[in-house]
Amino acid sequence: MSANFDKAVSIVQNLPKDGPVQPSQEDKLYFYGHYKQGTVGDVNTTRPGVFDFVGKAKWDAWKALEGKSQDDAKAAYVARLIEILKGQSDDDSKKYLAELQA
Repeated sequence: MSANFDKAVSIVQNLPKDGPVQPSQEDKLYFYGHYKQGTVGDVNTTRPGVFDFVGKAKWDAWKALEGKSQDDAKAAYVARLIEILKGQSDDDSKKYLAELQA
């Protein structure tokens, strides 16, 4: 699972800003929360301040996964990326999908 998770993280982090695969804001928060849960475990920080809207959204996405195992979080991360890539028809998406399903 970890090898696929590492591949998926690399793909998400390196998606071109103007490329065909554009995760929604909801997808980005999903990836963030599952990445943190999969690599760190349950939230271990305090919630950001009232004016840090992005920080709060990210923290909330992570906090919502409290109690989920790290392996389950990693599997969900990979599954979400595969789901997004299957909805695309460009060559890059097909290449990423092949990497994840190898």
